[in-house]
Amino acid sequence: MSVHLPRQANIAHMFTSLHQLSSIVSPFLLLKCPRYPRGASHRRTLTGGPASFKATLNVSTRISQSSPVLIPLDDEEEAAAAAKDMHIPLDKLFIPPGVDASQLQKAKRLQGSNIVLSPYAKGSQIKQAEFIKSSSSVEECPANGYPEFALVGRSNVGKSSLVNALVRRKQLAMTSKKPGKTQLINHFLINDSWYLVDLPGYGYAIAPHAVRTDWNEFTKDYFLSRKTLVSVLLLIDASIPAKQIDIDCATWLGQNKIPMTFVFTKCDKRKKKKGGNKRPSENVNDFQNLIREFFEETPPWIMTSSVTNQGRDEMLLHIAQLRNYWLAH
Repeated sequence: MSVHLPRQANIAHMFTSLHQLSSIVSPFLLLKCPRYPRGASHRRTLTGGPASFKATLNVSTRISQSSPVLIPLDDEEEAAAAAKDMHIPLDKLFIPPGVDASQLQKAKRLQGSNIVLSPYAKGSQIKQAEFIKSSSSVEECPANGYPEFALVGRSNVGKSSLVNALVRRKQLAMTSKKPGKTQLINHFLINDSWYLVDLPGYGYAIAPHAVRTDWNEFTKDYFLSRKTLVSVLLLIDASIPAKQIDIDCATWLGQNKIPMTFVFTKCDKRKKKKGGNKRPSENVNDFQNLIREFFEETPPWIMTSSVTNQGRDEMLLHIAQLRNYWLAH
């Protein structure tokens, strides 16, 4: 499983360069994290040669026209333009386990992301989903060993809406116009074989102090001790500029060697504000520029919208290839 670690850098320097959020106290700043030396490698050796890479191409040809758009990497710039998608340089791609990096020019990536398709992208569609339980501690979480993907982000970033969009059910996860409603660890069983986990949102300004403290303790405990956690899906609101608290979360996860994917939400929106009127893709690029200084390798990221279903199938393929690799190893 690929783990993305922050470069050795002065984190305080970046924080002061960001817009200060005086109304929000970041729970991540309550825990000091060790720095890792630049060039240190904690990445597992990727397996798979020409044979497994051929499977990647076979998987690509089986995807129908109504399924995710795949961008060929042999002519990335031209193909991305034809698909109305951004061009991603090869050194900024996320190469999932099972892909032979030497064969990248023949690979394909998922549209609206930097994620390369791998042979493990099988069985991605959701056929069954059900709410299992809410837990107030890691000890209360299900103990059947199924792989888990945990969604976390600022309150009102759209976690519950994304869960509902992924499973195509309007009220599997309860949504609310009042941020901070999710205060427990919620497990949703998918296809009787893996979990989506909805975690409490962080950083809501008017949330009681006791709530923020509780989040800081039991959610971090989940990240650090949950052995069945395959990846954290860190949700970032792409309709607004990057927030310091999201950078805090990303660096904390990286410094604790917890695999993550940046999931940019609300990519159908473009908010008008005095400070500018940037498109979601521009906010995504800005976030990448801010976070790049702190990571040896670019973490996987994907653009989504629970309104238009942008990125839904692509996200499920990404989850599938991480999940299947985790189960096989």
